[in-house]
Amino acid sequence: MGNLLGMTAKVTLSFTDETIEEARRFAKREGLSLSAWMDQAAREKALREVFTAHAAAVGRASLDLESAALADAREVGMVNDLFSGGRPRAA
Repeated sequence: MGNLLGMTAKVTLSFTDETIEEARRFAKREGLSLSAWMDQAAREKALREVFTAHAAAVGRASLDLESAALADAREVGMVNDLFSGGRPRAA
């Protein structure tokens, strides 16, 4: 079972009975202590929040690189078609 190795703070938290029951079940299934499982779950949630905030900031900065790359590919295709004597492809 997972242990508390590396954990530095002990806190008192309150959860619903249902949440604790499910967390214990998942922790047991993964071979972790409840504390280790909750630590991992909290860390994963924090990373998701950071990722979501970063993705939103990139979106606000109009740095949608995938859309820009697709638009560039369409333009290259149209230019290639024009220089090869063909008709431009529909976008």
